[in-house]
Amino acid sequence: MSDFAPVLFSLLVILILVFLISRRFNISSRYERAPKIHTPWSALDKGIDPTKDGDEK
Repeated sequence: MSDFAPVLFSLLVILILVFLISRRFNISSRYERAPKIHTPWSALDKGIDPTKDGDEK
């Protein structure tokens, strides 16, 4: 059991460091698939008709 404690402590420290680094550099948001701006092609994917203005109902 005493041999397992340093391994567990090291694993915990590594996980905390990975978590803090990923939050610092915002790594997860780099790989988002949804575009932030609607182009005519992405609007069609969402079911929005790009030929109509947004003001008309």
